[in-house]
Amino acid sequence: MLDQTFHTPLAADLVAVGVGSLQGALFAAGFKRIDLLGVAIIGIASGIGGGFLRDILLGVTPAAFSINWYLIVATGAAFIGMLLPRLFERVDPVITVLDALSIGMFGAIGTTKALSLDMPVVPALFIGTVSAVGGGVLRDLMLNIPIALMHVGSLYAVASLVGVGVLVVLLAFGVPVVIAGIACVAVTAVLRLLAVRFGWSLPEQRALSRLRLRRQREVEQTIEALKTGTIPLPEIPPNPDDLRGPSAR
Repeated sequence: MLDQTFHTPLAADLVAVGVGSLQGALFAAGFKRIDLLGVAIIGIASGIGGGFLRDILLGVTPAAFSINWYLIVATGAAFIGMLLPRLFERVDPVITVLDALSIGMFGAIGTTKALSLDMPVVPALFIGTVSAVGGGVLRDLMLNIPIALMHVGSLYAVASLVGVGVLVVLLAFGVPVVIAGIACVAVTAVLRLLAVRFGWSLPEQRALSRLRLRRQREVEQTIEALKTGTIPLPEIPPNPDDLRGPSAR
């Protein structure tokens, strides 16, 4: 059982919520037939969704309902993102960096909060990851689109999982929770930013299936060659000059 939870200053927490709401509103604003209220609601859900799901799973009062500022900041950021989309497109790198830091903070807070409630390590890792990516999942569900988390793209949940894994390992070695939490945020943010910069992603399921099928065929060809004493040669396409007659040359 963990005696304390990793806490961030309220201002930093509100910035993370605001960035999530801002991104959700910017994303929803690109869809047709969604009115202003719909865009605002989706933005708010993106900002507070991860923490809300975390607290629901832990059976405690959601932090977003504990003070007024969470909903106020989430609502304000959602409306700003909805009304000024072109402005924030110009500062997209800054938004990406803040988003990477926010998922690290949400992951650290969620994991340590679960551990402080005497939850086992593996469920605590799950809670931390849900806390980090839950807002994006709620956004996609509300927009009725395929959940981005489950498709090929820049590492998001994986970055959070690695970060909270580092957090748990450091806590197991007796590192203070504040230092372990900062390490979690740093690892998550760096991995996420590197994935965005270099396009890292997990392999597609169909790509793995094709690779297994190709290897299986190679093994079958090798076994057949050993049985018959022949070595299969690759098929060489005919030369176009050989297909034309002498008169065509």
